[in-house]
Order: sequence, then structure tokens, then C-alpha cells
Amino acid sequence: MKTIDNTVLAGYNAGIERNRLRTGIGIIEFERTKEILKDKLPAPPAVIYDIGGGYGEYAWWLASLGYEVHLFDISETNVKMSEELKHEYPNVHLESAEVCDARSISRKSKSADAVLLMGPLYSITEYEERILAIKESFRLLKDNGILFTAALTPYGGLLHRITVYRNFDDNKACELDNPNVISMFERSLTDGCYINPERKISNGLGSSHFHTVKALKEELQRGGFKTESVHGVMGGAWLAPNLDELLANKETKEVLMKTVRMLDTHEEIIGLSGHLLAVSRKE
Repeated sequence: MKTIDNTVLAGYNAGIERNRLRTGIGIIEFERTKEILKDKLPAPPAVIYDIGGGYGEYAWWLASLGYEVHLFDISETNVKMSEELKHEYPNVHLESAEVCDARSISRKSKSADAVLLMGPLYSITEYEERILAIKESFRLLKDNGILFTAALTPYGGLLHRITVYRNFDDNKACELDNPNVISMFERSLTDGCYINPERKISNGLGSSHFHTVKALKEELQRGGFKTESVHGVMGGAWLAPNLDELLANKETKEVLMKTVRMLDTHEEIIGLSGHLLAVSRKE
């Protein structure tokens, strides 16, 4: 698809999304995002479009709460994998699950009470194309409908590489010694453009776009929305040592989640999260 790095789509089609929200930092992202959704969404059985919803972790969970959920994703593999979650939610179903681009959804205008746009904005590298995706969500939403938009910050990837720097048990440990990697992050800190075509410069993400809180709000406003809040859904909890062990323990997991809530909307440090969630309204 236009303006999406080939390796990004290839990764999705290879199934890399499977269980992403069930380990490590994915657990923090999933748990905190669910809290925000439950707090902000209209009551069931409202209609929700999960656009760029991967293989449906949020979609199936929302359907289990009584919502009418439609899943849309650019990856055929992700849409097929969404069927795998059916056995975890007996007597629950998705209203639909379709392969499509976030910039063109085959649904009527003003047909959704809420839209989840929690993947496309960091995969679409060109500004005007991101605005098209936001405007498409605006078209789909009913008046006063609510939009949840996820974005990646310019800081998360760099902070992670700092935490593993010179740890020779980690094959990513010396990336910061590569001047091309440093230049790549310097660019992303200036204009949000993370230029890593075909993942030739660095491991991890292919070419993507990162947002500061200010830039995310401006793009949403350009698309017609008024943003009510922006949340840092992982706070600083993802930096904890032995993260998997801490998240496997109920008590220590709750301590980490409490710190996430504490830092959630402090704009001075929100970029530490690496992952943002904006809550916006169609007026």
C-alpha cells in the first residue's frame, strides 16, 4: 500500500502480531488501554469500528462486553488470525472482519459510535495520507462520536537501545555504536520521520512515523477532531528489570500499573511511554 514500508506489511502478513499484547510491554499496553476504553466508551451495544485492529485482541474483548464490533486491518494474515480468538470468547462474535486500508473503509458515513485507530498512524509515513486516515474515521463516526488514536513517540526506540547498550548478551546491544542508527534517531526527534527502509539500518520497525503529543493533536485537529486527552499508556513501567517476572505476579503487576496511571497524562514525561493514546471527539 502507498506510503507503507514493505517490511511493515510483510511482517504483519508473517504473523508477528500474534500474542504481541500477551507478553512484556504488550501486557502493559493492553491492560492500560482497556482501562481507558472502558472509562470513555459509550455503553453497549454501541457500534465500534476497530481500524488497523491487528488480529483482534481489542475487538474480541469489546465484543465480549456487548458491543457491535467490526474489525478492519490491512493484513490478510491478521484478519485470518482473528478467528483463532473465537474459542476464547464462547457465545461471542465479531459483526465483521475485513481486509482494507484505513484510508478507505467500506461503511456508510455516520455509522459508528466509536472508532479505534490504533495502528495506522505510525505505519503511514506521509503526512497527507495520515490526514486521509483521520478524515475517514471522521466520516464514519456519528456526531459526537469518539475516536481513540494510538501513536508511537520519537523517544521509545532510543530509550530501549540505551537500556541494552553494551549488553553483549543482546544482539541489538551495539546499535548505538552505528552512526547511521544515531542519525536515524536524530531525524525522528526533529520531524518524526523514522527512515529505516526495509529495516536496512536498524532492527525492529521499518520506516514509520513518530508523534509528539503536540504533533498528534495537530493532525487530529486537521482531520476535524477535538482532542480531550492524550495518555501515555506504558508510562515508565516498561523499563523495569525482569519485566516478565514482575507482570506474572499479581501484586507486582499492580504496582507497575499504578505507576503507569500516575504518569499517564503528565505531558512533561509522557514521551517516556513510547506509546500514546489520544481520545478525541467529533463535534
